[in-house]
Amino acid sequence: MAARSSSALRKPAKTKKAAKPAKPAAKKAVKKTAKLPEWNLGDLYSSITAPEIARDLDKLDADCVAFEAAYKGKIADALSKPGAGEWLAEAVKSFEAIDDLAGRLISYAGLIHAGDTVDPAITKFYGDVSERLTNASTHLLFFTLELNRIDDELIEKAMQVPALGHYRPWLEDIRKDKPYQLEDRIEQLFHEKSTTSYGAFNRMFDQTIAGLRFKVGSKELAIEPTLNLLQDRAPEKRKAAAQALAKTFKANERTFALVTNTLAKDKEISDRWRGFEDVADSRHLANRVEREVVDALVASVRAAYPRISHRYYALKASWFKKKKLAHWDRNAPLPFATTGQIEWNDAKSTILKAYGDFSPEMAGIAKRFFDDRWIDAPVRPGKAPGAFSHPTTPSAHPYVLMNYQGKPRDVMTLAHELGHGVHQVLAAKQGALMAPTPLTLAETASVFGEMLTFKRLLAQTKNAKQRQALLAGKVEDMINTVVRQIAFYSFERAVHTERRNGELTAERLGEIWLSVQGESLGPAIEIKPGYETFWMYIPHFIHSPFYVYAYAFGDCLVNSLYAVYEHAAEGFADRYLDMLAAGGTKHYSELLAPFGLDAKDPAFWDGGLSVIEGMIGELEAMG
Repeated sequence: MAARSSSALRKPAKTKKAAKPAKPAAKKAVKKTAKLPEWNLGDLYSSITAPEIARDLDKLDADCVAFEAAYKGKIADALSKPGAGEWLAEAVKSFEAIDDLAGRLISYAGLIHAGDTVDPAITKFYGDVSERLTNASTHLLFFTLELNRIDDELIEKAMQVPALGHYRPWLEDIRKDKPYQLEDRIEQLFHEKSTTSYGAFNRMFDQTIAGLRFKVGSKELAIEPTLNLLQDRAPEKRKAAAQALAKTFKANERTFALVTNTLAKDKEISDRWRGFEDVADSRHLANRVEREVVDALVASVRAAYPRISHRYYALKASWFKKKKLAHWDRNAPLPFATTGQIEWNDAKSTILKAYGDFSPEMAGIAKRFFDDRWIDAPVRPGKAPGAFSHPTTPSAHPYVLMNYQGKPRDVMTLAHELGHGVHQVLAAKQGALMAPTPLTLAETASVFGEMLTFKRLLAQTKNAKQRQALLAGKVEDMINTVVRQIAFYSFERAVHTERRNGELTAERLGEIWLSVQGESLGPAIEIKPGYETFWMYIPHFIHSPFYVYAYAFGDCLVNSLYAVYEHAAEGFADRYLDMLAAGGTKHYSELLAPFGLDAKDPAFWDGGLSVIEGMIGELEAMG
């Protein structure tokens, strides 16, 4: 269960945050948008029938069996003899090579499935590859389990050899899991049954969401374009979209309640067997962040609801000359915002210039995503909703998926995912075992990329009303990233805690949802009938329980980091890129130290939140 164990144990790419309502100044409306890029997955494999896939699956099987034969049951004895460091270094290198190959296979399967979740052949391919990797990696489970039974003194002595010392961050990291690992055969059982337990229900959720259709007027729409209508300028379209979402979700509530209950129970069983006390402790361990740090973040954000979200939505309602806004108007375009569509090339240019002003190296890496077709941008039937940047494996490169529809929020989504992509490219040099980054720091790079893009757009916007619209859009974006994600976290905590006492009905899940949403949105948002079903489509609840606080962590951290940047002497960009290039080799506190930041300081979070409050104050002063 090591957080950075074999790629064969990691989940393939899943959707990230979809709603990015920041409002950059739009270009004039265009009649025809340039053709959007589709990714070229040929750098992994040419097709699902490519002979290289069968070859690599067979090689993976053979390598895993050979690794088990060479090292299982021998680690303790080998580390008590001379040459232990060199012996273990060779073992870890072999393990890493297997990890890289497994990562390539599962990444391709996950990416091609994300591109079309309803094609039967692709669905079968995805399931077959996942199962093959699960079976093969069963032969690897012993390795980290045996390593964690070795005394600290022996491991420390072996790491004095440079070849093994290179892997010190990984070895120290997996040993943090030591208190929660189980007997080998139980670990094997958990691992093998993953494809028929949480893995199967993850697939069920993806396929169900992709197959849903929402009747808006005379059209039957998939979920992504329907959600997009919630940000349409026409109020009747926003209302119709919200009602269509509610109707279809309601018709499928038993399925979503079953998936949610099953996965919550599955997690409870694993947590109980492993000895985790709190429902979110396994996520905190994976993120390498202390529970008290997350608790401080959550407490600070919840205490700030009245000063941030309640205050902003009251201001937004006044711009619409209303006392309250219906929930479907929460992300409505502002009355004074520029209309029009943002062409893909304009979005590309804006982001690359923003990145380039900060660091030419950062812009150069981001440019490769466009030039080398590492981005899949069009909306297609069956394509996964939302957006993500998947790192694949260090011997390849990341890929970005998004659903670009020319909206201002799409520019920020692209900037966000490219921030991830730059981070993943820079960290790749750490190798398959140490390149992956805990979610809290992974979101830092993406949110920083958004901030750079926002600041550039703000600087080049001269019209007062458009500056106001841009600033308001950024506030809404921050509220969605901080307030909304902490409300999601509160929802998950309530659901997983209550699930320990029995199943939750769809009605009860809706009650919990309305409670946390009402608290976070405040009195200026009127929650209309049907909104109680909107918990059903959030992919994070299914794929990555308690993932969501990482967004708030990253946003507040970036606010503080950007403040340091604005007052920093020359050299900040180099320090920032060094932080990204460290991948998973350093704890977040060690990475933040060069910037004078300490997330354990209670005032740290309030400082990040004060940036949002300051922007709202600026908006209020504009009238």
